[in-house]
Amino acid sequence: METNHSFWNGFDTQTPGCYGLCCSGPGVWGGPVRETGLARSELCITTKYESNPVQQSIRSSLAKLGLKYVDLYLIHSPMAVGTDFESAWREFEKIKEDGLARSIGVSNYNLEQLQAIMKIARIPPAVNQIKLNPYNYAQNRALLEYSHKHGIVTEAYSSLTPITKYPGGPVNTPVKAAAKRRGATPDQIIMAWVRAKGAVIVTTSSKKTRLHEYLAAADIEPLSESEIAAIDEASARGPSGPISLQNVTKRVAICILCFALYRFYQFA
Repeated sequence: METNHSFWNGFDTQTPGCYGLCCSGPGVWGGPVRETGLARSELCITTKYESNPVQQSIRSSLAKLGLKYVDLYLIHSPMAVGTDFESAWREFEKIKEDGLARSIGVSNYNLEQLQAIMKIARIPPAVNQIKLNPYNYAQNRALLEYSHKHGIVTEAYSSLTPITKYPGGPVNTPVKAAAKRRGATPDQIIMAWVRAKGAVIVTTSSKKTRLHEYLAAADIEPLSESEIAAIDEASARGPSGPISLQNVTKRVAICILCFALYRFYQFA
């Protein structure tokens, strides 16, 4: 990512302590922030909590970023706080009240988990960041409706999955047709679909041309109701194509690793 261009003014460090992007020493990852040449007030910086005491984690992230506050602080996943989500959320509310984060929220929360937070929250989560694309829209529809009703912004990541992981799948035809009508790219059409569902897109690229393409997506003609319906109908059939043994093995290994990490943090 070229951080010295003013068209890019959002940073998502992805995890507590900057997800391994930070080396030891204060302000190490603050370099890219400073290199933008933009005032702090013009930047929107997000980081996430995953382990360790909450107050310690936010202060460690701020030290590594060389900042006094972040714009958004998220619980990376429900597993990060386990069953004691109420006390964890109280710590998040204190972080906002102390000015260490302008907004607080969650990530990868399903409907039931988000409802549980809302029942005990004095300060409701501003954001729920979830994986959202045409192929998993049906399972997230109720969550999107609930979030919209309660003023919670849905941030969508991995939205380009139909293009990057399942090229040639069922949504390919309606997406390409909508792109052709507008002189747009399939990526831009998927982004327009995400906006039509009321979500905010979170994406990234190391290529300047890609970033320009993504930003230009905001200027294309919105999708019509029939175009949205066509994409929804096609995606209901699920992604097509054979699943290789290698991919199955990889997914099983990831599940085992996630479970092992969960058990480690649960009993640590």
